[in-house]
Amino acid sequence: MKKRLLVFAAACMVCMAVAAQQPDSTYAEKLGFPKGARVLILHVDDVGMSYDSNEGAIKAMTEGVATSCSVMMPCPWVPAFVHYYKEHPKLDVGLHLTLTAEWKGYRWGPLSGKKATPGLVDAEGALWPSVAAVVEHASAAEVGTEIAAQLERARNMGFEPTHLDTHMGTLLAKPDFAQQYIELGIRNHIPVMVPGGHAKLISEQAQASEALLQQMRQAGKMLWASGLPVLDDLHNGSYGDKIPQELQGDDAKIQAFKTQQYIKGIRSLLPGLTMMIMHCTATTEVFPHISDSGPVRRGDMLAMLDPALKKAIQDEGIILTTWREVKERREKLNRTNP
Repeated sequence: MKKRLLVFAAACMVCMAVAAQQPDSTYAEKLGFPKGARVLILHVDDVGMSYDSNEGAIKAMTEGVATSCSVMMPCPWVPAFVHYYKEHPKLDVGLHLTLTAEWKGYRWGPLSGKKATPGLVDAEGALWPSVAAVVEHASAAEVGTEIAAQLERARNMGFEPTHLDTHMGTLLAKPDFAQQYIELGIRNHIPVMVPGGHAKLISEQAQASEALLQQMRQAGKMLWASGLPVLDDLHNGSYGDKIPQELQGDDAKIQAFKTQQYIKGIRSLLPGLTMMIMHCTATTEVFPHISDSGPVRRGDMLAMLDPALKKAIQDEGIILTTWREVKERREKLNRTNP
């Protein structure tokens, strides 16, 4: 623990020195994208959660415009997706670090085990169903143990993630949780999803406090100083685009509705590197037994497949990218400006 704190403190000192030298520009510009460019990672969460989640993510990335995804390592359909990924290693795949199991009848526990991390486990032996419960019961040390175990499982399976992000935002819910998250990325030189730039959209959508925004910007400076790429912003509104009841059951109508929501989203992007989150799912008759969110998730997948969305991205001059590419760009800067 002492060593980790020293690493964290040292990185903070470095990042403040670097920040003082850097011009006021977006992280996208620092990564070599054109000045004023709107650069976008279209990112699918919750891969590995279910068969339907895997199929939807694969379709969105291989047949649609989605560029990235991340895997929930404690979940039962992880092996199937990892086997697919090994056959398609150019896909951009990270870890969706998971500290909650939110569905009533479909749950999972910590990879670290109840004895090692009792504060992460509820009465059913699963991870807590809400972020608030994790904050109430778990220690930062337990959080650090569990997310390290999730990375270890990935590597044991032969899967090196392109980035780290956080399921339900739990790792950004407390400063000491965020410290564990950021340190895991820095120690392993893996990019970490933190909107550390202007964070305009996420501040509006999540109604984040100015104190939290400042913490995220400071974390962004620390990650950048450690040689990792940083997001300018995060678009997290798609899950709230509920499908009107009269459209449900009609894929064409669902697709048209969700595509328009995404077009509004891309038009709202400010210059910089933004990650837009979605939950593309090829829902079957089983998915309603997991969650009532199926129509929204199916709509995400259908929107990614819609030629109208692809055209809107081109018309708006949006540059699509991946975590793999932005890490490579950051590493190139590290080599040219050691």
